[in-house]
Amino acid sequence: MSRFDLSLYLVLDPMLSEPFGLIETARRAVRGGATMVQLRDKTATTERMIETGRLLKAALAGTDARLIVNDNVDAALAIDADGVHIGQSDLGVRATRDRIGSEMLLGLSIGSVTEAEALDPTLVDYVGVGPVFPTATKPGHPPAIGIDGLRDVIRATHLPAVAIGGVKIGHVGEILATGAKGVAVVSAICGQPDPEVAAQALRDAIDRSLT
Repeated sequence: MSRFDLSLYLVLDPMLSEPFGLIETARRAVRGGATMVQLRDKTATTERMIETGRLLKAALAGTDARLIVNDNVDAALAIDADGVHIGQSDLGVRATRDRIGSEMLLGLSIGSVTEAEALDPTLVDYVGVGPVFPTATKPGHPPAIGIDGLRDVIRATHLPAVAIGGVKIGHVGEILATGAKGVAVVSAICGQPDPEVAAQALRDAIDRSLT
């Protein structure tokens, strides 16, 4: 499996990204320091996901950023994305890995020590842990686990973890102090006046915390 960098993980939101569009938001964010870009659109058809994903792949070509597709394995395969991210209620880790093969990254959302202890580290490459804080970008999400909960979940798995859920720039230091390898953000970049400037500010905060 090729190396990947979770430090600044952008989850694209179609509505919040409307001022620039998904492609330009991603392009600017990567220019500002985003290392992973996840295409998440719960309302899109597979055909539209593939169309958008191929445009994203072209936009990110020549950068080190990885393109991840949320949930939709068919779209990820058609796009030739770098990976897929699934939740606890999606296709399932074993079935997803069987479909995507050994070369594609597989991320899994977890939110408890029980879920961390139950996962198979030979099938999953990284975990998204949260929600750390309440967030409006994912309605109906489970209760926020907070910094202490994040630390407990990370201690329960040896897999690299990225923290997600209501993460803002002021949270970066305490999140990375838990052992997380990065922060996953939505509104902290999507919908900001300039996604590149927002990403650069987060990048600077991350780099300060990692030194």
